[in-house]
Amino acid sequence: MKFFIPFFLFLCINTFSQNADSLNMEIGNVEIESSQINAKATIGRQLVLDGKQIVDNIFHSYSRPYYWKKDNWLDFGGVAIGTVLLYSVDNDTSRFFMKQGEKAPEFLKGFGYYFGSPQNNYGITSAVYLTGLFTKNDKIRNTGILMISSATTAGLIQTFAKALVGRARPGAGEGKSHFEPFSGQPAYRSFPSGHTILVATTMFSLAKQFENPWVKAGIYSVGSITPVSRMWDGAHFFSDVFLSAAISYFVVEGTYRYMNHFDDKKYRIIKWNINASPNMLGITGIF
Repeated sequence: MKFFIPFFLFLCINTFSQNADSLNMEIGNVEIESSQINAKATIGRQLVLDGKQIVDNIFHSYSRPYYWKKDNWLDFGGVAIGTVLLYSVDNDTSRFFMKQGEKAPEFLKGFGYYFGSPQNNYGITSAVYLTGLFTKNDKIRNTGILMISSATTAGLIQTFAKALVGRARPGAGEGKSHFEPFSGQPAYRSFPSGHTILVATTMFSLAKQFENPWVKAGIYSVGSITPVSRMWDGAHFFSDVFLSAAISYFVVEGTYRYMNHFDDKKYRIIKWNINASPNMLGITGIF
């Protein structure tokens, strides 16, 4: 099953590369020689700058609720209502999905699990970033930054939420309303779904780079395998994966807008900068 993850990654990068901006080939021989001599230094500097950008993105995401407007609170309320409605029928939907899981193809169940596991998911996002870095393709590199930033931001949220909420997994057989906060046991880490968050941030970030609705639909279809497979396995309730997908969507959307300076004056009230040197690390906010 693990062999399908690299294969899927190859398809994503290959398709993405074909749609990305082509490299500028109109450079002179002197420029080529200079770039070869300074390639390592350039890549190293770019790594530092991109690392600062990732940290910057994460700080920006966590600071946004303080500046939410009416529309943002309406979005929050809509997600909250949707989660509560799904929670009300979690026992019924869980029985349905677990019953379907008994007949589900093992290939899909395995793919969903491995695709959403942290080591594989960060392997994919890192591969996308490194592909852009070493080919000097800014579009691919920035997509990798978006993926890593969003996965880290949303991933930290779900890590603390799992421990704080302590919701029993459907497979534990204790129902939708059993909670044991800070138990430390895997059986009480259902809410939200970590696998769903990692896959959703990756696929939402990737889909941002394409205008073709059929390509987007294909990306979302592959991404949906993981949350469905987790419900088949009795690892999560429907409300768990719904909230996880919603968190991922808004984190990716906000990070994407921030990186691309959309509605700059209205959207970025504070611009966070990370200043790093061998003997200093600082954070500054520009109003």
